[in-house]
Amino acid sequence: MPRVRRGLSVSTLTLVILFGAGGTGLAAPPPPPNPSDSEIQAGKADANAKAGEVGRLTNQLAQAEQKLTQLQDDVELKQEQANKALVDLQTAQDDAAQAENDAKAARTEADAAAAAIDQARADLKTFAAASFQQGSTVGSLSAYLSADSPKNMLARAQLLDAVGGDRLNALDRLQQAQTEKSNKDAAARKAAEIAQQKQDAARRAKNSADAAQTTAERAQDGQAAQNSQLEKNKSDVEQQLYAAQAKVSGLQGQRQRYQDWLAQKQREDEERARQAALAAATAGGGGRPSGGPAPSGPAGSSIEAVIARALSTLGLPYAWGGGNTSGATRGIRDGGVADRYGDYNKIGFDCSGLMIYAFAGVRSLPHYSGYQYSSGRQVPLSQMRRGDLLFWGGPGGIHHVALYLGGGQMVEAPQSGLRVRVAPVRYGGIMPYATRLVG
Repeated sequence: MPRVRRGLSVSTLTLVILFGAGGTGLAAPPPPPNPSDSEIQAGKADANAKAGEVGRLTNQLAQAEQKLTQLQDDVELKQEQANKALVDLQTAQDDAAQAENDAKAARTEADAAAAAIDQARADLKTFAAASFQQGSTVGSLSAYLSADSPKNMLARAQLLDAVGGDRLNALDRLQQAQTEKSNKDAAARKAAEIAQQKQDAARRAKNSADAAQTTAERAQDGQAAQNSQLEKNKSDVEQQLYAAQAKVSGLQGQRQRYQDWLAQKQREDEERARQAALAAATAGGGGRPSGGPAPSGPAGSSIEAVIARALSTLGLPYAWGGGNTSGATRGIRDGGVADRYGDYNKIGFDCSGLMIYAFAGVRSLPHYSGYQYSSGRQVPLSQMRRGDLLFWGGPGGIHHVALYLGGGQMVEAPQSGLRVRVAPVRYGGIMPYATRLVG
């Protein structure tokens, strides 16, 4: 036998069949709300408007995301430019420091050269004075007169000339070195000035790069905040869309339930007329005893006889484990949901028990929907026809069965707390095949 089906039905339409001592009476629940076409259309228009708003915000958000990506790229570029400026600044600072050191060294060399020249000039003056006093300078008469021979006089003259010329040559070389060192000093100072200019330019570039990076980061932060607001707006409108769609679904569900109620009321009227005709036909033949059980639908081998027996149970309670070939029986305990609904105290049908009763004139069926699924020829749902069995289940097995009436309708014993009813075929979780027991 099938397990008790969980959850609440989307339809509360029932047709309660009451059999009394004085005859048969049928009572239907009051009609459910029937929303107008204008209400449904207004709900659809609202949902469509919300859907359009969601689409617009989605486009805005996509554009904002693209802009945020571009800003992120710009931030990364500015960061790299700031890094470059930092490296350039460090290089310029190193070059400036080296140029300053070179300039200091050149000035030191130039100062040393000037000091050496001053010393050489002083030495030359001292030599000239001493030579004049001693008569030993070039051209001094005493230097020549004191010589004891012409040869000695010539040698002395050459010596004095060499000493004097060497001093003069040394002085010239020192002056030349001073000039070169002065030139180096000027070049070093110029290099230091250029290095300082480069350092200043690098520092300005670094400051500009840092400012550009800060601006880019602020733009990125602002765009991120705008994106967050767009996300929130989109989420809010999506919630409104879901609410509008749910409202439309609710209105359409109310309309469907009202139409189901009308269909069941029509069947109620037809059943009342049939019961009245049956009572009139049997009135002269003794009829059924007062207070006896309600007559069941006739057992037979035709599909219409099967459907008539199933429809004769409309409105009887769902009772887990209830139903056999003779009709409704008392339910049994399941230790769970059925017990909470008191099925063990009810006389009625469960889903597979209803099929046992309906097909009593055709064949014997086991009291388990899983076995009933394989009790006949299986046909694709696209080929199902009036009188076929429909099943619901999944990997864990089959849990429900109903009898197809045609036109998208079926009769079923749904679940604990409800009654045997006619309902639209539910395709969620339905098995891919219907089972055909007749034809």
